[in-house]
Parts: sequence; C-alpha cells; structure tokens
Amino acid sequence: MPADIRHYLEIRTAAPTSWAPDGTRLLISSDLPGTHQVHRLDLDKDGGLPRPVEMLTPLTAFEEPIGAGYLPNDPEGGPGRRLLLATDRGGNERHQLFTAADEPAQPYEGPDDLDPLVIDEDHIHRPGGVTRDGRYLAYATNRGDGVAFDTWVRDLTDGEERCVFASGGWTSPGGFSPDGRYLAVSELTTKAGDNRVHLVDLRSLDGADGPADADHPAVVELAPHEDSAAVGTPSWLPDGSAFFFSTDVGREFSSIARGTPDGVWEIVIEKGWDAGCAIDWQGRHLLVAWNQDGISRAELRDPATLAVTATVPLPGDGVAGGYRFSKDGRELAFPYSSPLVPGDAWRYDTENGMLDRLTVSPCEVDASTFVDAEPVRFPSFDGLEVPAFVFRPTDVDAIGDDPLPVVVMIHGGPESQYRPSFSALTQYLVAHGFAVVAPNVRGSTGYGRTYQELDDVEKRLDSVADLAALHEWLGTQPDLDQDRAALYGGSYGGYMVLAGLAFQPERWAAGVDIVGMSNLVTFLENTSAWRRAFREREYGSLEHDREVLEAASPINRVEDIRAPLFIVHGANDPRVPLSEAEQIHQVLTEHGIRTELRVYHDEGHGLAKLANRIDCYPRVAAFLKEVLGV
Repeated sequence: MPADIRHYLEIRTAAPTSWAPDGTRLLISSDLPGTHQVHRLDLDKDGGLPRPVEMLTPLTAFEEPIGAGYLPNDPEGGPGRRLLLATDRGGNERHQLFTAADEPAQPYEGPDDLDPLVIDEDHIHRPGGVTRDGRYLAYATNRGDGVAFDTWVRDLTDGEERCVFASGGWTSPGGFSPDGRYLAVSELTTKAGDNRVHLVDLRSLDGADGPADADHPAVVELAPHEDSAAVGTPSWLPDGSAFFFSTDVGREFSSIARGTPDGVWEIVIEKGWDAGCAIDWQGRHLLVAWNQDGISRAELRDPATLAVTATVPLPGDGVAGGYRFSKDGRELAFPYSSPLVPGDAWRYDTENGMLDRLTVSPCEVDASTFVDAEPVRFPSFDGLEVPAFVFRPTDVDAIGDDPLPVVVMIHGGPESQYRPSFSALTQYLVAHGFAVVAPNVRGSTGYGRTYQELDDVEKRLDSVADLAALHEWLGTQPDLDQDRAALYGGSYGGYMVLAGLAFQPERWAAGVDIVGMSNLVTFLENTSAWRRAFREREYGSLEHDREVLEAASPINRVEDIRAPLFIVHGANDPRVPLSEAEQIHQVLTEHGIRTELRVYHDEGHGLAKLANRIDCYPRVAAFLKEVLGV
C-alpha cells in the first residue's frame, strides 16, 4: 500500500551553502524544521558520515526561510566564524541583511536575535560578494526609487558605504577580484534573456562624486555583444591577472571563456551544452560543470593548461549545483538530487578522489518505490522536437489494466528548465496510479539560445501549442489516457495551465494553477514595480505590445474554459499578485465552472512552509483523483 501523502510531503532535504574559512565547518540549509533554516556540520567533531540532519547544530529557528554564508575572514580579527544572513517576511522578498556568530547559545529565533547590517524593510537587499579579507560587502538594492537596483559596497569595519554602479535598471554585484580592486556587476537589459557584465575598477572610483555607469572610464564591459546573450560573472585566478566565466555570446550554448581585466577574452572550453565554471581560491582547480539534457556533469581542469585532471563523480544521473570549494581548494561540496534520491549534501575530495555523502535527511517513504524519469521527445506543430520527462508507475497494483491518467507538470520561468530532481508530489502521484509528464516547451533554457527565444512576445502562444502537441503524443502511448490528462504548474507554469484550459478546452480534463497569471496585462500593471520592466522583456510591454498581451491572456477566453480548476496563491506574492488568482476564480464561478481558490496569508510566490504544504497538497491530490477518476 503506497504511503500517505503526508509522508511524502514530510521528506526533508539538505544542501551545503558555505565553508568556514578553516574548512572544519560547513553550513547546511535544511528544511528539517519545516522551512529552510541554517544548520552547522562540524567535520572535526566525532561522528561518522553521512550524518543525520537531526544531529547537525541548528543555528536558526525562524518562522521564515533564511539563508546564510560565512564571511571569508573576520575583518575585526576574530576566528573567522561570522555569518552573513538574509531573510524576508511572509514571502514578500524584501530581504534584509544581518550578521551573527556561528555559535549561538541557542538557535536564533528571529531578526531581533541577529546583528542588523543593512535594513530598510520597504526595500530589497541582495548580497553579491565579500572581499577575501572580509572587509567589504557588495549588495544590490532598490531603495533609491523602489524600482531600479543599484550596486553598493559597504565597509564592514565602520559601516560606511557608497553606491558604486547605477544604470537606472536592474544591476547585481557578482563578486570581487582577489585583491578587492575590481567588482563585477551584472546588468539586465531590455532584451529578453540578455545581460551585460561590467568590471568596475573601485580604485579608480576613489574620490568620485557619484556611482559609475557603463560609460564611466573606470568600467570595462566583459564580452560586449549586440544580440541577446548571457554573460556570467568572473571566477578569478589568485593573482588577479585573469579569470574564467561562462557566456553564449556568438553561440547556442554557454561555454567557458578566459578573460583579463582590460576586457580581452576568448572561448577556451565548449561542451555542447550550457556550462559554468568556478576556481578555488588557491587556483588549484578549474571546475567545469554542465547541464547535459537536464543531467548534471562536472570535471576538474588545470587552470593553466586546461587539461582535464578529474571527472567529478556524482551519485547518479540527477541534478547537482551550487558547488562550493573549501578555502584550500581540496574539498568540493554540493547538493545532489534525483527522482530516486531526495536532496542531500555531498563532498568530493580532490586529492584522493573520494565522494562522500555528508547528510541524511528524514524520509519515511520506502525509497525503493521511487520511479525514475524517462527522457522523451515529441513533435510539435512546426516539426520542433520538444523534450520531456515521463514518470510511469511500476507497481502492478497501481497500474491496473486501463490506460493511466496523466498529470502534465509545467515548469515556471519561462526562462527555466524542468530537470530530473526529486519531487515529493510527483512520486506520490506515480505511486497512486498516475503517470506524470514534465515537458520543456519552447522558451525553456538548457537547449540553446534559439530554443529559448521561441516563445518571446508575439510567439507566446506557440509554447501553449506545444501542450496540444504533447496531448497528441499522449494519444500514441497505449498506456497513457489522453482523455484523462490534467495540467499542473506554478508561476509561468500556472499561466500555461490556464492557457491550456482556455485555448485547448477540448483536450484537458482539469487544471491546478499555483501562483499563475490569468491576465498578462493586469499582471504587468500590478506586479511589483521593480519586476515590471524585467518581465516586459519576456512577455512584451504594456506600451507597445498590449494587443499581443491581451490575445495571450487566458481570462479573455474564459468563456471557453470548461474543465474544473484548483487555484493556490500566496497573499504576499510580490511577483504575481493575488488579484490574478481572484479574478479568474470569480469569473469562472460566474460562468458556472467548478473552481476552488486556496489563499495562504503568510506565503509569497509559492508555498515555503511545511504546514501550508501539508494543508494544500492533500487537497490538490484529492482533487486530481476525483476529476481524473482514480
């Protein structure tokens, strides 16, 4: 008998976030308490590995999720165990910055227990690097006008700070050079999927009256380009003479480039898939990691010769990321997850080649019942091959003799990608006789620049047409029932659910919309001011593309919707306002279409708290079982 859904929802995960400067401690983000909190793993203490997360030292016990990292060194000369922390309230995403010691007498229970660093609760603050001596912090904030994000540098010894880069748009710092002279600043442009990276010479800014911009003589643009392209921030050699970064300038996939502070650069490594890189502080290893059709791969190279020195072993075909080198460059920590393995922390020793699991998170469900993802491709209306992952039940008692009902899981973004990591809801549904299909419709990342741009502005409904093509493909699978297929998605995936029900009403039996947009015009009008320009890059602008936005809005086709709909939203969502859920719920109710709206008043863009997930997802599962006849 499959486990109850609550057992699936109570599966916990853990991920390493930061090494202590001496390498004996590692911060672990774990949702053991119900939200992601900061824990400390003491590697120099007794106790074997892997270690149950219940045995880690909890450092925070907030109601809200909180993240933290070690300051590289203590600028006041202490033992180098100060933390930089960021948290918001109720999912409003207005993060504030704090510091604290990593040895509290008892876990910090709220912001009042921490040392305030950068506080203005009406605005957002995002950390973006600390100099290696621990003295200067870079962060982005929109406190100037509430819209544009400027980049600031703060002296952690005396609290003095200054704005060092401002463009009137959305900028974010991307780390300092080893000597602290240069700060990389990434700037989003008005073109979809495009950014610029500027190297700001802070030494040349000394004594300047105001911040720099892209035309300032102290600023050099890294990998300048005309067409839309992605440029990553630098990972520096120890002497600061050069750095490596990822970019897809002039190519389909992000490759690895070598650059110098004067702006000279060249591509040096291409993997044929989107790749990223990192160098440890000592310059011993160049890590190259890439996303191969959704699966993580990684290797180490010599930074000087670029020769491959080791393949980084991973526990299986899943998703790893957030790689963190220890300060001496010997150890590499990272989280790993797959459909068969809920996420935990792992460590690779670069000297002896050993891979160790560091944490074991609670899981009351028999892991042998988990089902792996099967990669497939299906043809769309224009011949485009669309990738997807399929989960089919393997339990003969769950399967039965009839074709299986299907839940189509659509990722958010849209500049994102479904990758085969662990999903408690997916595994629950499969264990209870559903098939789950997770497509990467056009506009998804991971399949090249051309594919990513196939849904921009006037091409929005082409991605919705991919859902119709998926429905056709379901009809070619004898074990899948296309007449019992539901759409499920969050954020942009929620929009796709509503669009599928509105534009293809004859195909879909039901929908689950989580924090989705029902009207692209009102979404852009009512989303947070700091997000509007960012999202207009992708969807089109209110000024120039209103007709396109109106035509692609599900609420304008509401009279065609006939399938039952379950809606979930956070009251504090700064990205997709609650009004997007309320208006579609109201108009469907007026049209006599079955719809239910669940609002969570202490949540933002999604459900971050276990108590709310336990309240919500059993209702979602019961809804799907009822409407699909399971």
